[in-house]
Amino acid sequence: MPYNFFSGLYTASVSSFLIALFFSYQYYNSRFRGKAHSNILFGLTGIFIFSVNYFANSGINGSTDLIWPAYLLLVLAISPYRQHIVWLIIYVLCFLALHLVAYYYPFLVQHPFSAGRGELMDRITAFPIPIVTIYIVITFIRKSYDKEKRIVEVKAEAIEARNQLILLQKDQLEKSNAEKNRLMSIISHDMRTPLINIQSYLELLNEDELDSAQRPALEKDLLTATNSTMDMLSNLLQWSKSQMQGPSVNLLPLNLFSALKSTLEMGKVQAEKKAIAFNYNIGPNINVIADTDMLQLVLRNLISNAVKFTPQGGIIDINTQFVQHECKITVNDSGKGIDPKVQEKIFSINTEPEYGTNNERGAGLGLLLCKEFIERQGGRIEFKSVVGKGSSFSIFISLV
Repeated sequence: MPYNFFSGLYTASVSSFLIALFFSYQYYNSRFRGKAHSNILFGLTGIFIFSVNYFANSGINGSTDLIWPAYLLLVLAISPYRQHIVWLIIYVLCFLALHLVAYYYPFLVQHPFSAGRGELMDRITAFPIPIVTIYIVITFIRKSYDKEKRIVEVKAEAIEARNQLILLQKDQLEKSNAEKNRLMSIISHDMRTPLINIQSYLELLNEDELDSAQRPALEKDLLTATNSTMDMLSNLLQWSKSQMQGPSVNLLPLNLFSALKSTLEMGKVQAEKKAIAFNYNIGPNINVIADTDMLQLVLRNLISNAVKFTPQGGIIDINTQFVQHECKITVNDSGKGIDPKVQEKIFSINTEPEYGTNNERGAGLGLLLCKEFIERQGGRIEFKSVVGKGSSFSIFISLV
């Protein structure tokens, strides 16, 4: 405005003032009053002002043709997509009409500045206007694009996270269903069978159909079945309790031999009933950090499995070893070993229980309990097994 005014380009100065005034009005309404701008008024204002300025500012020899396309770019940037082709046609037609009128009626065109220096100053001062306009529009478009891109990326990440959560819930549901089916199988078959045997035995006793020669063998079988059922029921209750109550661990410093002495003695009695040599070697000065009840349950299950799968005359050895900051407790047996196919899912609830050397049967939960309970204490469990030569199960627990 100041340049046009002091250069005598009063029409151009007024045009600049009107455009500035119109821009300020639109900006104020949009930013401070929350009213949407009028793209129609915006486009028509440009046509009117540039038409007047074209004839007042040397026509085709002036600078209006430089600013005209930049203003159209602004109109397209703020207009809905469906109006773009309309504005493009309108501006092209108006542009052609102005130039044809100026061509056929050249006396309508005013020449307020001289050729040469005046034209140079006009172009130099007018050129920044379309450049700045293009910069503003492109920056606005890029920022809008980047903003939309970020929104899309955030939505995509949210959808991906939701999908992952759904998949996780699906896996947990499938696992829960598998566990439920497994428990129902244990309750309906594995626990029902020994109870039926006991019921049948009592019926025979009641009907006096057993002679004294049959009783010892049958009672021995029933005792074995009952003991297996008790172990199975104990593991089932322990595992169900751990699933319902979640991780509840009471870690304390304790002397390893004192904590496991009663469990080892019970295991020895259990092994002697099957004529299995039972040896243990645990130093009296080994102190670990563990939950006493959980550690006893883990070792009791490992010993029970060793006895179950070791034939008469076999050997079970229990020893300890220091491995860095951990105590390694190993239960070795000379039993029948574990089939490689079974080893792959030996700590899973889906593993099928196998019969011991005296047809002892478990629920398949013992080793699963061992793994869960030892890991809750910050330890781990490992095993090695060779079919026909025996198995070796090791648990690692932190030293004091």
